[in-house]
Amino acid sequence: MPYSTNSELPGSVKDNLPSHAQDIYREAFDSAWQEYQDPSKRRGRESLEEVAHKVAWAAVKTSYEKVGDEWRPKS
Repeated sequence: MPYSTNSELPGSVKDNLPSHAQDIYREAFDSAWQEYQDPSKRRGRESLEEVAHKVAWAAVKTSYEKVGDEWRPKS
């Protein structure tokens, strides 16, 4: 279920993150989707999709922070 474009991202992502942050999310998600295909690489009983979303959000949070209801680049 990797994403080819930002328009395919879940609403919670595309409706809230700036375009650049969406790029980060999509690229991290797609990379994690490939990296964690093998269940032995995942913690506990998390699904591939859960892991990929967690990785993607962590990647966004390295460059962006939520201020109120808005995601802004970290300075």
